[in-house]
Amino acid sequence: MKQMKFQSEPGRFFLEDEQGQLTAEVTYQQATGKDLYVIDHTFVDPSLRGQGIASQLVYAVVEKARADHKQIIPLCSYAKMDFERKPEYADVYYHNPEGDRLENGH
Repeated sequence: MKQMKFQSEPGRFFLEDEQGQLTAEVTYQQATGKDLYVIDHTFVDPSLRGQGIASQLVYAVVEKARADHKQIIPLCSYAKMDFERKPEYADVYYHNPEGDRLENGH
């Protein structure tokens, strides 16, 4: 699998093609008042699917969470599946055992 080099801005990692069109993206929010990131969206253009790009996008957020000493709630269905398949993400996977209500629905 080819390792992709993503662009980043606060709250997202992404790829653009030569024309500047978005071809892949993961977005995340910081939960208000918590040391948490919430992955809320992944997108990969159909022309790039099957290359492991979505998984690499999720991994970029995992690495950021580790560097920032935060945990992650994967709300996006793809990110949730990726977290459930990868025990190596356990250190940043927030399970919320007390059922805390997070602000802004997160």
